[in-house]
Amino acid sequence: MIGFEEASRLLRENVAALPAEPVTIEEAAGRFLAKDLLARFDAPRSNVSAMDGYAVRAGTLENGVPFKVLGQARPGMPFGGEVGVREAVRIFTGAAVPKGADCVVMQEYARAEGDTVSFEEGHGPTRHIRKAGSDFCEGDVLLARGTRLTPRAMVAAAAADRASIEVSIQPRVAIIATGDELVSPGEAHATANAIPESASHGVAALCEAMGGTVVLRLTGRDELGLLTDLASEALATADLVVVTGGASVGDHDLARPMFEALGLELVFAKVAIKPGKPVWLGKVGDKPVLGLPGNPTSAMVTARLFLQPLLAAMQGGEAAANLQFLPMPCAAALPEAGGRETFIRAIATPEGLTPAQNQESGAQAPLAQSDWLIRRPAGSPATARGETVSALAF
Repeated sequence: MIGFEEASRLLRENVAALPAEPVTIEEAAGRFLAKDLLARFDAPRSNVSAMDGYAVRAGTLENGVPFKVLGQARPGMPFGGEVGVREAVRIFTGAAVPKGADCVVMQEYARAEGDTVSFEEGHGPTRHIRKAGSDFCEGDVLLARGTRLTPRAMVAAAAADRASIEVSIQPRVAIIATGDELVSPGEAHATANAIPESASHGVAALCEAMGGTVVLRLTGRDELGLLTDLASEALATADLVVVTGGASVGDHDLARPMFEALGLELVFAKVAIKPGKPVWLGKVGDKPVLGLPGNPTSAMVTARLFLQPLLAAMQGGEAAANLQFLPMPCAAALPEAGGRETFIRAIATPEGLTPAQNQESGAQAPLAQSDWLIRRPAGSPATARGETVSALAF
């Protein structure tokens, strides 16, 4: 059994990015860039006004003295002439600053009368001009390879003036839930000892949120022949297979054996974490197979710790960037940690992170409220209320 850091390293070393494909800018949101996105030109392309007002020569400004208004400049419609002494051009935010002008006086300090304008005290010293190239210059890397095109990143992507963008192919994901007791939600109430199959629904949602496409969802009883057939179907259909359940020690530990006849090579078998010790990663050919525990909380914690970075890596993103632990205040005292690294489900409150009351690996209700994982290395000493802990957004 290995530690969390070692398992994360092995995941990074054994998962490769899928090939690239071009998409339109309209289709790019949420995708991962397959190559650096370069700017086609400077932004702004020329000096532009940061305010509505009047473009003038700063050295000729005199309060109360009339300036002749030569014309106006709008975004995309520049003034073609040159501004001289005691001359002004009416200008609007984003318009190119006319030749000769080096200052924009805000309209709040201007008094227009006919074809002249005068200025009142208080307009300086700010010149309200955005310099050419002050945002970025031609050839600058606006977004690096591996960047996910979030809503904010989409603004920069569009600013690069590229109608087509190279992104990594979205992973096709197959999810297999295993267990004799599992039935589809809506059916369990009618059968004694049946349990609604819930873990795969959270796993599927995480896959979609991370840019994956769930192409197959299967549920199989604990019969090796049946499960091997499901594994074969999943591998033939998807780029990544995620299996939940059947990863404990015993006669029903079939999650790995169901792939063995298909050429499974293990990357790691167990990780010294709580919850989620049975999590494992393997490969069949070049396709990753991730095994998650059957208990829903364990499945979702390990999905956050391993599946999310894995999906990012398959799309050219940085796996480690999806494991950014931050210092956060804890709103409760924590006992000494045990022999395994522990991830405590917690809820963000104004006072800090509050651990969920039920930390059992099979608990499902607390998952809806828990939005952080508090990381407690093995053997960590007890902490008092208000102390800083290391935490990961869940």
